[in-house]
Amino acid sequence: MSAAPFGAPRQDATRRTLRWLLGAQLFIAAALIVVDLAPMVPELAQPSAAPAFDRPTRPGDQTRRYREDDPALTGPGVAGDVPRRLMVESARVDGAPVTLLRGAIEPGDAARVVAALERERPARIALDSPGGSVLDALEIGRTVRALGADTVMRDGAVCLSACPYIFVGGTGRAMARDARLGVHQHSFGESSILPAFLAVEDVQRGQAEVLDHLAAMGVDLRIMGPAMATPSDEIYILTPDELREWGVVTE
Repeated sequence: MSAAPFGAPRQDATRRTLRWLLGAQLFIAAALIVVDLAPMVPELAQPSAAPAFDRPTRPGDQTRRYREDDPALTGPGVAGDVPRRLMVESARVDGAPVTLLRGAIEPGDAARVVAALERERPARIALDSPGGSVLDALEIGRTVRALGADTVMRDGAVCLSACPYIFVGGTGRAMARDARLGVHQHSFGESSILPAFLAVEDVQRGQAEVLDHLAAMGVDLRIMGPAMATPSDEIYILTPDELREWGVVTE
């Protein structure tokens, strides 16, 4: 009977080491997935009981369901063909030409949209967006104000979640009767695998930036009451009285 090759024990040890490393990597990957999904468990176990977004609102009944994970699919009441990224289009409102910002706001959209606005320098900007990235919306809103443009919303348009931070950038701001503007709690890109104190600092910095933006745009900070009280899987639709009293619209 022939003897085992001299290198066999070393090869076996190498295989065991590689199997151990692969197992450890799989364990770490599974643990990270569990940590990332943990904050979603309460929502999965107890999804929002708010009415669907297309249900009419009235004072005291203003909270509706919202898809934070995919604003473009919030549900009936949001156009089915809404783009997954914020698009710069040409349109007409009351017979006059406007630049229309339409679609969800994805991270990174600000650079492209800001460049287009600075190139076109429109006098009026129409909005129809279910929201998305807060930081991108803040940057676009600041650009709208720097250009001195007015913002408008057509009949049936929505401006939800982060979108109002663009809308309030308008020097003059008007909404059609059937347009809807809504607010809720935000996330600011914090990772659930970071230490808690870092995640809290991330949120606090983001909220401070939002407050500074609203104050600079002349909006009453009372708007943050319903915004901070409404969970991210719901949206609070402002009434016409709230829109006027809090300075969200100017006409």
